[in-house]
Amino acid sequence: MVIQRSRPIGSVDVNTPTTGQGRTGRPRRIGVMGGTFDPIHNGHLVAASEVAALFELDLVIFVPTGQPWQKKDRYVSEAEHRYLMTVIATASNPRFTVSRVDIDRPGATYTVDTLKDIQQHHPDAELFFITGADALDRIVTWRDWEEVFHLAHCVGVTRPGYDLADAGEQLRAQVDADRLSLVNIPAMAISSTDIRERASEQWPVWYLVPDGVVQYIAKTGMYRNTEEVYPSYLEGNPDAEPDVDWGTHRFPPGWF
Repeated sequence: MVIQRSRPIGSVDVNTPTTGQGRTGRPRRIGVMGGTFDPIHNGHLVAASEVAALFELDLVIFVPTGQPWQKKDRYVSEAEHRYLMTVIATASNPRFTVSRVDIDRPGATYTVDTLKDIQQHHPDAELFFITGADALDRIVTWRDWEEVFHLAHCVGVTRPGYDLADAGEQLRAQVDADRLSLVNIPAMAISSTDIRERASEQWPVWYLVPDGVVQYIAKTGMYRNTEEVYPSYLEGNPDAEPDVDWGTHRFPPGWF
């Protein structure tokens, strides 16, 4: 299933009672997009928007992970930072909202628990779990992975460096065909890892993440040593001051 472009769909009030029906009298369709979101970037937002258009979703819930079990071997930014960046990034879209279910649940985050919690809050809705093709490659290693397909229709989207066809082929023999869709998302060569590396090396991240997230990263000093001074900027002009200065977080002009 290949998306060429989004088609416009009606707006929805995120406060609509969860027991109501969706458009055309059918059950509400809710997308669930879980992720570390460290940071959330435009690729996440494009994927959510395209899937929402293709499957006529009434709402997409972004769910930042609490303690991602598959990333125990690397540092993950504080959950509150990741949650706030996700709120900032999605605030302008009335059909996007953010849930704290994974952040507020103690212990490691597992997708099956996420979907159960969302289902409890939206008992009459049809759930669509949106994930990357790389995650589909490993989904059989997840806790109660077969139940994930019972709880939601899984939508795998392209991510840089992964073959969508290969990911789907491995699963088609193990799950019902009507519980799995594969979607090619254009212009997805963006990753959170690259953004963190760019920020730590003082390269701009404008247009890779929403403007509000750029400002949040700058204000909090995330992804860098907050004690660091930039000699390349100050060299030859020791009295110079950076254009952006929030408290102790100083950045040279053009960094963001």
